[in-house]
Amino acid sequence: MKSKAEVPLFPILSVNFIGTLGFGIILPFLIYLVTSYGGNALIYGILGATYSAFQLLGAPLLGKWSDIFGRRKILLLSQLGTLFSWLIFFWAMHMPADGLTQINSAILGSFTLTMPLIVLFMARALDGLTGGNVSVANAYLADITPESERSKNFGKLAISSNLGYVIGPALAGLLGATAWGEKLPVLAAILISFIASAIIFFRLPEYSPRTIIDIPGKTNVRKIVGQEQKECFKLECKEEISFSFAMKMKDIRLLLIINFLVFLGFNFFYIAFPVYAVDALKWDIALTGTFFSLLSIFMVLIQGPVLSFMSKKFSDNFLTMSGSVVLASSFLFFLSHSTWVIYIGALFLAIGNGIMWPSVLALISKTSPQKFQGAIQGYSSSLGSAASIIGLLCGGLIYNQLGAYIFVLAAVIIITIFIIMILFRNNLQ
Repeated sequence: MKSKAEVPLFPILSVNFIGTLGFGIILPFLIYLVTSYGGNALIYGILGATYSAFQLLGAPLLGKWSDIFGRRKILLLSQLGTLFSWLIFFWAMHMPADGLTQINSAILGSFTLTMPLIVLFMARALDGLTGGNVSVANAYLADITPESERSKNFGKLAISSNLGYVIGPALAGLLGATAWGEKLPVLAAILISFIASAIIFFRLPEYSPRTIIDIPGKTNVRKIVGQEQKECFKLECKEEISFSFAMKMKDIRLLLIINFLVFLGFNFFYIAFPVYAVDALKWDIALTGTFFSLLSIFMVLIQGPVLSFMSKKFSDNFLTMSGSVVLASSFLFFLSHSTWVIYIGALFLAIGNGIMWPSVLALISKTSPQKFQGAIQGYSSSLGSAASIIGLLCGGLIYNQLGAYIFVLAAVIIITIFIIMILFRNNLQ
């Protein structure tokens, strides 16, 4: 077995990049598939929530298995699950879209349940259940990286993830604009998953995980742009803390509520915008892919040099408050039908989210007592996951009722964070 210094970074960085690339590919065209197979905004929201819900179920198990059996084996299992899910996804696209039942409701909207939709749900559920490749990669990198180089190497891992989110939507837009339509991006995702599996099997050396130390509380599960992440190694925690006890700590309670609101508001946008792009803007896959790719580029730039500069000049409280105002304002730009106005909104969204979200994480970390750090981070992540699922499920339903005005609702949710920060600023010093 190789020492830390001898384990190369390239294979794990490649796996991480390929994992987010495959996830990014699905963003622009999933709504087009859902509507072509009889679904509507509600079905699209449920499909998005299916991935998140099943990943929330599977993440703790994959994490425990990676501690017991090794990171490489679980990475391979996870990636093979993703590969198989894409094969099921591709199979669904070749099934006849015969209606099994039709729903016409003032609340749920109108949609037809077809066999391809059911199989798509199966594919997304499987991908979610086995979708721990990125998070197990984080644990693998922690295992092989000396303490002195951890910050630098995790920075490289973040860059590889961001590149996947930038290239994935753009690739989907380009491939989806061909005569093959949505089938070519799915074939690309299958090929990408196969390459990732091959890299893990042939190039990624096993490295024994760190010693397991029992901890109380829940497994830490995190949501990044619609995709879950968890801690796959366990940290020492000296004392137990229940969720009810954490919520009795006023400053912690406020930050956990803020964390919940961030995920809820952002996922309203995340689920509504692709539907809005199809229904109101009449965008095709290429335009939708370009939008998400540009949004990812903006976020990379903001969360890199811009945030690094601003965090040295301003407090986390100020960045959270100012970021929430900018993020809330950005949602209002999406009421326009002008492409340029929407791109300006994307820039504001990247600025607001880019300076607010890391600052919220920093506040939670700094405010939590050291002996309760792991448990509170776990509760924060679980609340974020719950808010994401609620946002995805309810977002589609609300869009059926409000249309583009769901962006106003998202803005109200985010501006509530600013109000909380102002009213309780003395508790969040």
